[in-house]
Amino acid sequence: MKRKIYDRMLDWKNSSRGKTAILIDGARRVGKSYIAEEFARNEYKSYILIDFFKADDDVKDLFNHSLNDLDSFFQTLSAIYGKKLYERESVIIFDEVQFFPRARAAIKYLVADGRFDYIETGSLVSIKENVSDILIPSEERHFKLYPMDFEEFLWALNDETLMPVIESCFRQKKPMGQAAHRKAMTRFREYLIVGGMPQAVKEYADTHDFDAVDAVKRDILTLYREDIMKHARSYAYKVERIFDEIPTQLSKHEKKFVLASLGSGARFREYENAFMWLEDAMIVNVCWNSTEPNIGLKLNRDNATMKIYMADTGLLISHAFDENGLTDSEIYKKILLGKLEVNEGMVFENIVAQMFAASGHKLYFYSNPSRDNKDLRMEIDFLLSKSKTTSRHNISPIEVKSGKRYTYSSLNKFRLQYKEQLNTAYILHTDDLKIADDVVYLPVYMAGLL
Repeated sequence: MKRKIYDRMLDWKNSSRGKTAILIDGARRVGKSYIAEEFARNEYKSYILIDFFKADDDVKDLFNHSLNDLDSFFQTLSAIYGKKLYERESVIIFDEVQFFPRARAAIKYLVADGRFDYIETGSLVSIKENVSDILIPSEERHFKLYPMDFEEFLWALNDETLMPVIESCFRQKKPMGQAAHRKAMTRFREYLIVGGMPQAVKEYADTHDFDAVDAVKRDILTLYREDIMKHARSYAYKVERIFDEIPTQLSKHEKKFVLASLGSGARFREYENAFMWLEDAMIVNVCWNSTEPNIGLKLNRDNATMKIYMADTGLLISHAFDENGLTDSEIYKKILLGKLEVNEGMVFENIVAQMFAASGHKLYFYSNPSRDNKDLRMEIDFLLSKSKTTSRHNISPIEVKSGKRYTYSSLNKFRLQYKEQLNTAYILHTDDLKIADDVVYLPVYMAGLL
């Protein structure tokens, strides 16, 4: 399936000319191996794919004992895999490189040799157990692969006409019009349900059967649980507790993750490694509270106040509505028709976080729970900073509204309190684009264009 990372990889190949390798990092089942092999098949004369989950000792011994004789190293590798290598016309893929960090460390010497290109793929590549005994090569360029975004989802459904219309209306800040907006919202609600995991998207493209898609998503969730128990080691129990608590926390009016839900007297320092593990595994997107909406949101980050979103909203829905081991088809029907009265806000806020993360944004929100001054008491769902900072007006506050009727008192308070820092204010909603009272109301499917 068509993925945007392919163009980035092509830019790397043409500009790097063998001077760097790329590491594609992403959650399990997000499509890393597929895109690496598809790229190698299309863009090179030949390639070798080494899957380190399956690689035998003969292959691993090459990295342990033969790097001082690269002529022999490449000859033996070529013989083992039955593939001829052509200088500057072949690529070697290190698939699931986290299972053999020694190969990742070897990138430094292989890139310096210059004969071939190298693509690494992996999950959990930043987990300390996987980097503790190696020197991370400076020649490694890091690409993150996220679940398929809305446009990639449309491509998978053979729809290449809708997104150009959406982009044009976004640029011109003009409404889509009733027919086009209705079509876009229907497609977007399908995207909400299916999510962006390629296996689930393919199942939907082939069958349009939500039950079949749900079964695929549950297999992925089971795989994540197995990874937690196998790789999170001494804090696996804490990671699983957080993972299971995500839907409950997001279903609340204030979606901040309450540590007390994990146990009486729970402290962030006790669970910090568990939160970091889930983030490094790219199973979740962490959104931090920035206490001062100004240049450098990270500088004002409150490390104890955060929201935890699932990295894929389709997985969140299957994770949240699992009382009978299968999401009731009635739930999917209600989401598709916009009639899920309970928890729709959770789903919409999660998909916006997912779209922002895929667009390269770090996630921040603003929360002031002041008990003394109601004018200061407010919560803004997301804060985005401008790509080019200026002396003032750098931060856009963003509110996400899933229903037809809503208020935005927090946004009004924020605009009054922080008018010097304020850039454009946005409300992401289910209606068409409009501008009123210096607020831009965007249909939620445009979130990834911000």
